[in-house]
Amino acid sequence: MKTIGILGGMSAASTQTYYHELCARTAERLGGLHSPELLIRSLDFAAIEALQAAGDWEAAGAILNREAQALERGGAELLILATNTMHKLAEPMMAGVSIPFLHIAEATARAILSRGLSRPGLIATAFTMEQDFYTGRLRAQGLRPIIPEAPDRALIHRVIYDELCKGRVQEQSRFAFEAIAARLAEAGADSLILGCTEVGMLLDQSNVGVPVFDTTLIHCEAALDLALG
Repeated sequence: MKTIGILGGMSAASTQTYYHELCARTAERLGGLHSPELLIRSLDFAAIEALQAAGDWEAAGAILNREAQALERGGAELLILATNTMHKLAEPMMAGVSIPFLHIAEATARAILSRGLSRPGLIATAFTMEQDFYTGRLRAQGLRPIIPEAPDRALIHRVIYDELCKGRVQEQSRFAFEAIAARLAEAGADSLILGCTEVGMLLDQSNVGVPVFDTTLIHCEAALDLALG
């Protein structure tokens, strides 16, 4: 089993999900007392969020690069970034890092295509929905993503940062996210990407009418494929 390096803390809530899912899925696959070989570096998200808000992506990229190199020195044999938004900095993060990096958008695209689907709706932070670093990866794989209208994007972004990243689940936000998912389906989405690693706290297959692709769960499964392969 290869050692998976997890660069997380963005937010801590999603990194907890990564740890739980990787442990549970390793036990399911291998049985007995098996658990995954992990190295986790969890950052202080307040500092990262301040750089996001200021648009200082260069400084944020330098931090991620420093931590990715530290994970490699510590013995990680492959690397995952436990956040969708910060994949904006995947290239500068991996400068000088030689271990394989598993990109969350590419893993998600493969999962969608394997189901014969091509028009995923995307619920994520405003950065992820509105910038090309993520949707461009999806389009490069042959998908045609649909993003919510501007008022819905603003609501989603606010809920992610003000509630979900703090571990808070509000029923009114769940209802709002369900309504947005329904509007995406009405606009032609044949599936839904939970494109922020915290969105699974509000949405899953039980309350969405099209096939749901939770990027956190997909990322964990793909990481285990590499670690055990």
